[in-house]
Amino acid sequence: MSHVVSPELLSRFDVPGPRYTSYPTADRFVEAFTEQDYIQALEQRRAGSMALPLSLYVHVPFCESVCYYCACNKVITKHHERAAEYLRYLSREMELQVQHFGQGHSVSQLHLGGGTPTFLSDAELEDLMSMIRRHFTLVPGGEYSIEVDPRTVTEERLQTLARLGFNRLSFGVQDFDPAVQKAVHRVQPAEQVFSLVQSARKIGFESINVDLIYGLPLQTPESFARTLAQVNELRPDRIALYAYAHLPARFKPQRRILAAELPSPRDKLAMLSASLDSLVGGGYVYVGMDHFALPTDALAVAKRQGRLHRNFQGYSTQPDCDLIALGVSAIGRIGATYSQNAKTLEEYYDSLDQGRLPIVRGLALSRDDLLRRCVIMSIMCQGQLLFESVELGHLIDFKTYFARELEVLAELANHGLVTIDDSGVQVTSTGWYLVRAIAMVFDRNLQVDRDRARFSKII
Repeated sequence: MSHVVSPELLSRFDVPGPRYTSYPTADRFVEAFTEQDYIQALEQRRAGSMALPLSLYVHVPFCESVCYYCACNKVITKHHERAAEYLRYLSREMELQVQHFGQGHSVSQLHLGGGTPTFLSDAELEDLMSMIRRHFTLVPGGEYSIEVDPRTVTEERLQTLARLGFNRLSFGVQDFDPAVQKAVHRVQPAEQVFSLVQSARKIGFESINVDLIYGLPLQTPESFARTLAQVNELRPDRIALYAYAHLPARFKPQRRILAAELPSPRDKLAMLSASLDSLVGGGYVYVGMDHFALPTDALAVAKRQGRLHRNFQGYSTQPDCDLIALGVSAIGRIGATYSQNAKTLEEYYDSLDQGRLPIVRGLALSRDDLLRRCVIMSIMCQGQLLFESVELGHLIDFKTYFARELEVLAELANHGLVTIDDSGVQVTSTGWYLVRAIAMVFDRNLQVDRDRARFSKII
């Protein structure tokens, strides 16, 4: 069988590494970055770039039941009345934010994540969207997406989401195999997902994404091949294919997964290799990292046209912009800063009760951070580095500044992952499948601190 990328090459570069939804990565955030630092960044934005559109992220932490693989910040509860209290605090947070940078800013990208955003009732979702529209202006043609647990929605609920302004859906599927679903405590029949996707298409959503995970308990290359065949039949516009990282010491729900039921590293590698072959062979464009899209989807078009961007939600078609993050544990970006809200509801509520934004940590980026962010995102999104444009943008001599990195890249060129000439570095078609490994070459923090155990493996 001819592979899109050989299992041997995948195995060679199966090392721990960041996902680069930001650089520096969130593990580098410090508590010395405070609410005052964030307010200063907001006020600088207000003074200098009011015309630029924003991205908006809202974290809804609640889930009715726990999925054992989950590493997200969530609150497991069947008490839906807790959502009303949370929305009151979200409203307070929005009011505090706009006090510092102004009312009515344009938003071109909105994402509701969690947890399970569809834990909220239709009326609560309507309240949330009204709240957002009171403080921000959602511009025509923007990307307005919501993560959906198929077990929490009906066709009628999908119609409500469309009426509220959402034009993109992301369904959490993970695996269609009933035994695997039972092992991870997320039972949802394939027929249910197929019916919802069909309804979403009929309603007119612009893009439908499906999340998959390989490496879950009881998965085998054969069982996952059946899931892949069903996904090819389902034909979502986008697919996010994630590797399960078993870190029970860090994520308590994962302690319910029996390590003996996890697939071997060899089987996990076989699943990834088969996934690449199946999805690319089925007509999907490999966008990068773990993202696939149909050729007609905006994400695939953006990649072809060199307009791909990357933020905390993954790859995006929207221009690189500031991100206002709302809700418990949410991470935002304003100018040359990153910030994160309190991770527990108690701490989040307490800050807002005191009239303070719930910022608990963050980072002000140095000149070197900004340079390396530019380089890493160029690799992750455009698949190339043009020395002259980096030199002009950051006033450096590329080959001198990154002499050590270019030596390492030369080794990657020997494996066929990149090509290097006097003008720059180009990621090859093979290299795209290992783009994290290429980006890691420029990560100064990994050079200084070789302990990568905090990260999941690339594969």
